[in-house]
Amino acid sequence: MSSLGPFVGKTVTILTSDGRILTGQLLGHDQTTNLILSSTVERIFSPPDSEEQSQEVEHGLYLIRGDNVAVCGLVDEEREGGIDWTMVKAQPLGGVKHS
Repeated sequence: MSSLGPFVGKTVTILTSDGRILTGQLLGHDQTTNLILSSTVERIFSPPDSEEQSQEVEHGLYLIRGDNVAVCGLVDEEREGGIDWTMVKAQPLGGVKHS
């Protein structure tokens, strides 16, 4: 996946095949889409009907296996900086089904 080259050194959000949402700076990748992220944060959203706040779990340096990457996208850091992620609610994402 050579199209990730321009993302190196920038903040990205990764949606994994098991439904996790990870955000961090992309340090590197290889031909099988294994990704290395720094300053990684996992966002765990509470359901809309829950009284609990959503969580952000810091992971720091993080390696994601290529077969677990469903989506990789650039983050608009200016826009993201103005969001209180603990107040965002969302239904949990399901995992990827292989048939």
